[in-house]
Amino acid sequence: MKIIICKDYAEVSKKAASVVIKEIKKNPELKIGLATGSSPIGLYKNLIEAYQKNKISFKDVISYNLDEYIGIDRSHPQSYYSFMHENLFKHIDIKDDHIHIPDNDISRIDHLADDYNKVLHENQLDIQILGIGTNGHIGFNEPGTPLGNETFIVTLDEQTRMDNSRFFNNNLDEVPKFAITMGIKNIMYSKKILLIASGKEKAKVIHKMIKGKVSKSLPASILQLHPDCTIIIDENAASKLK
Repeated sequence: MKIIICKDYAEVSKKAASVVIKEIKKNPELKIGLATGSSPIGLYKNLIEAYQKNKISFKDVISYNLDEYIGIDRSHPQSYYSFMHENLFKHIDIKDDHIHIPDNDISRIDHLADDYNKVLHENQLDIQILGIGTNGHIGFNEPGTPLGNETFIVTLDEQTRMDNSRFFNNNLDEVPKFAITMGIKNIMYSKKILLIASGKEKAKVIHKMIKGKVSKSLPASILQLHPDCTIIIDENAASKLK
């Protein structure tokens, strides 16, 4: 692991964007895995700014999202389809047919994982963006998930649902109970991984991820075994490492 400690969230976002921009310049046809949640929003804002200043183009970039809620419409403001379009896609020149977000049609729940897994098998990602949950999840790979899992349907951990309830008017009943997610094996197959985190609430899990044993009780710990993994965190998230 390469660990980069920044002053604050703004600096984390800027540094993470510089890594992605470098990869796009090196390979305009970059295959990139994208994450949702609060952590990558600053990164996406910096990427939008770089595009608007003609520093990079996304016209040949191909994206693959980590996960999606099941059981809510794509037009729902909290679907990850909506999140990605609002926070990145509608502001850049990425082609619609280059965007891959897992299908979340609950009527096809028995086929969703296999369909997306086939796409991922045919397209090795050049770089995967990750955040990390306070319980150590990456994507929706919750504690206890087998480390060899590929794309699957997950019943969301209560802590994760509570963490995400802030996006659903702080109403836990509105938070979906199921999601489709890349498995840990899919994530680890990426050539490069970039994980970003900030805030004191992430300090404990960051310490465990970097210093602890690799265990399915903390899914993010598997990143210790990846050959090219960069962790970009702010001083608060790094506070227990010192």
